Amino acid sequence: MAQISKDHPLNALFRAMVEQAFTQSFRLREPAIIAYLSDMLASFAHMSEVYKLADINGKPLDEVAEMLYYADVRLGAQSFYQEREVHRHIGDYTLFWAGVYPEALPKIRAMSRKDHLIDYVKQGKQSYYIVSLFDVGEWREEAPLFRILSEHFETCMQGLHAARHQWEALAKQARGDQSSLQW
Repeated sequence: MAQISKDHPLNALFRAMVEQAFTQSFRLREPAIIAYLSDMLASFAHMSEVYKLADINGKPLDEVAEMLYYADVRLGAQSFYQEREVHRHIGDYTLFWAGVYPEALPKIRAMSRKDHLIDYVKQGKQSYYIVSLFDVGEWREEAPLFRILSEHFETCMQGLHAARHQWEALAKQARGDQSSLQW
């Protein structure tokens, strides 16, 4: 993920919103999940991170169906490391769209697109589960986090959607405050 420093205001804002959504609304008090999801939101503030995977010609991949080709060492993945990272991104990508912007899914999964047959929730859960199976070496400590993300994918979707409502309310309030200052 693109790194935004831990003390960056955007990271702090997302962390507070995700933490509030999960601890108050969903009773999921899992600090590692809260940290991961808030970091993902901060990272995905850069659209280049949302579309960071590219094909062999350098064209950004914007469909999960295409990403899956590069998530398998029997197909386009050059290594198990790449397979893991692509599945991690697929999990993040599907969770982002299904949780934060579910109203975009009909367009993303339109009949004319390869993703028409992809169930984003099912694929996101499966991709996080695959990442959790990489439980050796440098990935040993992270593996349980991805198992939890897989098992609680729908709850994470709801929590991210609740966090979106918080930032939209904050933006609306800020616009209202600005307009009152102009009078």
